[in-house]
Amino acid sequence: MLEINQPAPLFNTPNQSNELVNLADYAGKNNVVLYFYPKDDTPGCTIEANDFTRLADEFSKLDTIVMGVSKDSCESHVDFIDKFGLKVILLADTTGELCESYGVWREREKNGVKMMAIFRSTFIINKAGILIDVEYGVNHEGHAEAVLEKISRLT
Repeated sequence: MLEINQPAPLFNTPNQSNELVNLADYAGKNNVVLYFYPKDDTPGCTIEANDFTRLADEFSKLDTIVMGVSKDSCESHVDFIDKFGLKVILLADTTGELCESYGVWREREKNGVKMMAIFRSTFIINKAGILIDVEYGVNHEGHAEAVLEKISRLT
C-alpha cells in the first residue's frame, strides 16, 4: 500500500479521448486528485463523479486537476461523461497497470463470491509529485467535499 510523503507512482494512461495523460506533465503546475472507482455508470460511482463535477470550479481555483480511474474503456468513459455532463478527466486503465501500481486492485467478496475489483480509493498528489493524502476504502458520500477541504489546506 502506498503511504503519505512518498513519490506518487508515475503513469502514462489514456483518457476518455484516448489521449495519453502523463502524471509528470502536471509537475510544478497542478495538484492532482486521482480517484479510483469500480465501474462507469453504477450508482456509487455516478454519485462520486457528479460530486467531483459539482465542485470542479472550486478544485480549479486551487490549481487542482481531478482524474477518475477505472478499468472501463475510453468509449465507456465518453458515454459516462456525456450522460451526466461530467467535468473530470477519466483514465481508461484497461490493462490494470495503474490500479496495480496504486494498490487498488484487490480481491473482494460479494454475495459469497470472491473476485478481483477496484477498491475505491483516492490519492492527493501535490505539485512536487508527492502523495500528501492516501485513502483506501473510500465511502463516496461526501467524499468530494472532504477532498476539496484537504486541498484547500495546501495553499
